[in-house]
Amino acid sequence: MMKSGKVDDRPPRPARVSNGEEEDDRRTRRSRASDDEKEDDRRRRRARASDDERYDRRSKRDPGRHHRDSRRRRRRSPSSDSGSSPNGRHRRDGSSRRRAEDRGREERRTSPERKEPTSPLPPPPPLPEMIPGRTGGVYIPPFRMAQMLRDVEDKASPEYQRLTWDALKKSINGLVNKVNGTNIKNLVPELLAENLVRGRGLFCQSCIKSQMASPGFTDVFAALVAVVNTKFPEIGRLLLVRVMLQLKRAYKRNDKPQLLAATKFIAHLVNQVVVHEVVALELLAVLLENPTDDSVEVAVGFVKECGAILQDLTPQGLHAMFERFRGILHEGEIDKRVQFLIEGLFAIRKAKFQGFPAISPELDLVEQEDQCTHDMSFETELDPETNLNVFRVNPNFVEDEKAYESLKKSILGDEMEEDEEGSDDASDDEDEEESDDEEQMEIRDKTETNLINLRRTIYLTIMSSVDFEEAGHKLLKIKLEPGQEMELNIMLLECCSQERTYLRYYGLLGQRFCMINKVFQENFEKCFVQQYSMIHRLETNKLRNVAKFFAHLLGTDALPWHVLAYIRLTEEDTTSSSRIFIKILFQELSEHLGIRLLNERLNDPNMQDSFESVFPRDHPKNTRFSINFFTSIGLGGITESLREYLKNMPRFIMQQQKPASSESESGGESSDSGSSSESESSSDESGKKRSKRRKRS
Repeated sequence: MMKSGKVDDRPPRPARVSNGEEEDDRRTRRSRASDDEKEDDRRRRRARASDDERYDRRSKRDPGRHHRDSRRRRRRSPSSDSGSSPNGRHRRDGSSRRRAEDRGREERRTSPERKEPTSPLPPPPPLPEMIPGRTGGVYIPPFRMAQMLRDVEDKASPEYQRLTWDALKKSINGLVNKVNGTNIKNLVPELLAENLVRGRGLFCQSCIKSQMASPGFTDVFAALVAVVNTKFPEIGRLLLVRVMLQLKRAYKRNDKPQLLAATKFIAHLVNQVVVHEVVALELLAVLLENPTDDSVEVAVGFVKECGAILQDLTPQGLHAMFERFRGILHEGEIDKRVQFLIEGLFAIRKAKFQGFPAISPELDLVEQEDQCTHDMSFETELDPETNLNVFRVNPNFVEDEKAYESLKKSILGDEMEEDEEGSDDASDDEDEEESDDEEQMEIRDKTETNLINLRRTIYLTIMSSVDFEEAGHKLLKIKLEPGQEMELNIMLLECCSQERTYLRYYGLLGQRFCMINKVFQENFEKCFVQQYSMIHRLETNKLRNVAKFFAHLLGTDALPWHVLAYIRLTEEDTTSSSRIFIKILFQELSEHLGIRLLNERLNDPNMQDSFESVFPRDHPKNTRFSINFFTSIGLGGITESLREYLKNMPRFIMQQQKPASSESESGGESSDSGSSSESESSSDESGKKRSKRRKRS
């Protein structure tokens, strides 16, 4: 009888048979049961796999679902699990374990990577001690970087050049970021100690980025650039090119913050005389050509920054810009706020730019004479040379480094040695310090640095002036020490000789100085003598300019005519160069004065002693040479008196010979009478002596 609650699906048991048949029947039933169990097991595994895949998809869509389900399972009571027996939990754990094992076997069986076992990945290579290329963001401490540089044997290798480039970039960026008004004097030697020739692109890039980040320190960066520009003018020019390109870019894009920063940088470079004032005027003309609220505001800020120095250098140009501001103000097409800015600018100009100095005292580090000024136009094509910002392998790296080392020593000097000497002197006694001070007082600078700077100042003043009156006014402001007046005369004459053609500007300037002070007149006399003695060294163009310059001074009576006494016009005493000089000199005098007035001057009886060397009368040969010379250059009219003298020279010679012969005859008679009287006196004396001897005897 079957138990209640269970249903037997097996077929009815057949009738009892014999033992052999029963054994066969038992085997067939076992095989059928095993096949049914295997089929059921496959179905269960497929169902579990589909459930697991469905669960994995849900967990991917909702990651928190897995945690919520696990919490619910933990909170679920044991009675809710399948089976009410206490061993149900263990059975559940075993079934889940079997399910996981079956799923793993299924994945391994169906996985396409099961064909061939994969080898384990190799371990990552260790970080080399010296990174050959870019550091890749890896921080290398300074001491480690120095050790890596020391360990490199090949100083010309690309790896070593890369490391030095990175170190140079870090050093330049650090120094530029640290600079301010108080420490700029201490940081300038450190900056010049770096290879700025190699890192000029890095220096310009760092200065522009720092100035953009902090426009309040623009005057400090401009002072730093001014110091570097005195030693390396090409760096100053490169920075100016990049700032001008940045300004043009910002103007086209209507980028007001960048435009304000670029104009402020250019304004302070103008204050430091790194940029010519013409660039500032051109920038103002561009900003005010088509005035808008923003462009007028930028122009007002620019004039505030550099108006003080523009007032000194180009007052007329600044006046023209203010007239343009006044016109914009009268048009009234701009905003009220910008109109108030223009009115405030006029008030600042009336107060002579008080509160807006060109250079603050702590940033006035460069003498104006030592500065190299750059001038360029916004219309020209500019090359920023951006390739200088990128590392490139240099085949001549070692030679360039040695060249910069020697250049650095010439710029900075042996500062380390001086510091060591200073520390040794501090440790000595007071007596030794006093003796060292006395020895230092005896040291004199024999390099003539001050003299070279003075000549540079005079040259720049002469070449930058509009007319001779402005040049004379500026040159008189230069403080000359006693004895340095001669340098002004020499530089004026040198500038005149260097011109392609003679400019009357130099003659008027020399005339003005001769009229102002007699010292300059005497110095020009010395210059005349010196130039005539070295006239054979001058080229034809220089010789012509010098002769016309002195002819102007003589024609205007700025130079006394007795300087012609230094010229001796004979065949033996002149050369081809000196004859050309005399020819141009007298031809210019005839053009200035005219042949009649020149003849009167040369026949002045009070000046005949000075003209005897030009019109010699000591020998007929020299007289004929002088007459022929002036006749050949078209000035035969000034030799009329000399021709008359040569015509009457035989009669003068006869007249001179007659008194000479009479004097010789009278001299012979007097000598005869003297000899006879002497003989008579001697005979009388001899007779007296004889009579005395007789009396004694």
